[in-house]
Order: sequence, then structure tokens, then C-alpha cells
Amino acid sequence: MPKFSVIIPLYNKEKFVAKTINSVLDQTFTDYEIIVINDGSTDNSERVILSFTDSRIHYFATHNHGASAARNTGIEKAGGDYICFLDADDYWYPDFLATMYHYSELFPEQKVFGAAIEIETSKKTIPAQYAIQRTGDFELVNFFKASVGESVLCTSSVAIHKDVFEAIGNFDISIKSGQDTDLWIRIGLLYPVLFVWKIQARYIFDPQSLSRNKQFLNVKINFSKFAVEEQTNEDLKIFLDLNRFALAIKSKLVGDKKSFNYYYGNICLEKLSFKKRIILLLPAFILKVLIKWQTLLVNIGWGKSVFR
Repeated sequence: MPKFSVIIPLYNKEKFVAKTINSVLDQTFTDYEIIVINDGSTDNSERVILSFTDSRIHYFATHNHGASAARNTGIEKAGGDYICFLDADDYWYPDFLATMYHYSELFPEQKVFGAAIEIETSKKTIPAQYAIQRTGDFELVNFFKASVGESVLCTSSVAIHKDVFEAIGNFDISIKSGQDTDLWIRIGLLYPVLFVWKIQARYIFDPQSLSRNKQFLNVKINFSKFAVEEQTNEDLKIFLDLNRFALAIKSKLVGDKKSFNYYYGNICLEKLSFKKRIILLLPAFILKVLIKWQTLLVNIGWGKSVFR
């Protein structure tokens, strides 16, 4: 059995997926398998995959059910001790798997590993900005405390022991946007995260991605499944309210008053910063101006997340 199973969900990424797969084949650590789940692509993605001849690549084609369903199919087919995910337009640096292997051997009791990422925008590539204090090459952190800025878990930069999925389940396919956050929350409730500071992956920022699409606001994660836990877990409550803040702003921007009122009504405003409380009260046209400005700052490396 391989040490790592690398799961790549694929939907209409013919221009990018070869670079993504090559970034895995170029790894200095070679004990892995690649599981590509073609989620009903209508372009030439399949042709690109079939052009590879490496025996470690296992290809499966399914009907289009979404990235999370594709990842779940990959998890079910995985034979490795650790599961890694890599989106079909992102890529790794050559020592990603070697780094994950090193720390998994150094801390054999640890189940969840993440590494820093950089973000490629249309203008510039910038390192992600994390809210935790750096004390060494890695940190052992509480997911919720460590992720009040950029999340310390990113789908394309994690290694998760297969036992974790047996304990908490797979991606929730009833959520059309925010499935990764839902998974990270369930992980964070049970497991600490070993976070490596060295940038190991590049995330390609797509302003037209699913998470920014109006039609999926009503099937975004609403956090109701964590209602009991957040009453007694202050770190979880703060993390959820930051996400509710982001979703409330997005709802206001697209004129979805019902969703805005839902997210806004579940935020503990007393623990939200004064600036964020003011932002929640601003009309949509002012928010759009602020976000255009903030996006410009992000693109040139001067700003942080638009919504967090």
C-alpha cells in the first residue's frame, strides 16, 4: 500500500490539470498513488489524463455530482495511509509529500497535517497571511484559534490519516459551497493540526469560482449542525461567527435579505470587532466599492482576505 493517496477531482480543467499532475509526479517522495476522479467533464480533460502513462495514476470517470462527491469517491478508492487532495488547477512544490512524510514520522500520533500556501491572483502571487505567531518550522495548533485569518487547512495542502475519515465521515455533499470548511470544523473538534510554515502549495484564485456564485448561497454551509458545540466551545463560536460575517456580507451584495438576516442573527456581535460591526450595517453599494478596493490590495499583496 502507498503512504499517500493523492485525490484530484476534475471538472473542465484541460488547460491546467497536466501541470497539476506533473507537480505530483515531480515529488521527491515517490511512495504515493494518484486518484483522478473526472466529475463529468465536457472538455478535453479526459484526453489530457489518458496521455499520462505512469502506473501510479488511477483514473475514474463519473457523472457530474460536484467536487465533494468526487473527493468522497477518491477517499473510498484510496489505499494510502494518508489522504491528500489537490484541486485540478492548483499545484505542489516538489517536497510537499516529503515534508508531510517527515512530520508524520516525527509525530506518529498526529493525524492531521497542513502546510502554508501561496495564492496566485490575476496580478500577483502572494503568501497567505496566517493569524498565528510563528515559533519555529511548525506549530501544533487548535484549528479554530489558528484559523481566524487564513485557514491553516487548505484542501490542496493537507495530509490527513485515513482513520480521521472513519471517525468524522467524508465531505457533506448536501452543501454546495463550503464543504471544506464543514470538514475542517469536524476535524477541529477532535484533532489538533500540525501546521508547517514552509510554503508547499500554490492555490489559484478564481474570482468566478463556485463559492462566489449567487445561485449557491441558499445551499452554503449554515453551521446549524454545530449549534450544540458552539454553546460550550468559545473558539468554535468565534470561528463560526467570522464565517457568518463573511456569508452575511456576500448575501447583502447579491440582495439576499433572508440569508443576510439569518447569518447576521446568529452572530454574537459583542465579540465581533467594531470595524466588522460597522461593515455589516453598510449598504451594498458602499460594500461593493470597498471590496473592489480591497481586492486591488489583495492583488498587489498589500491586503488580506476580502471577507475575513
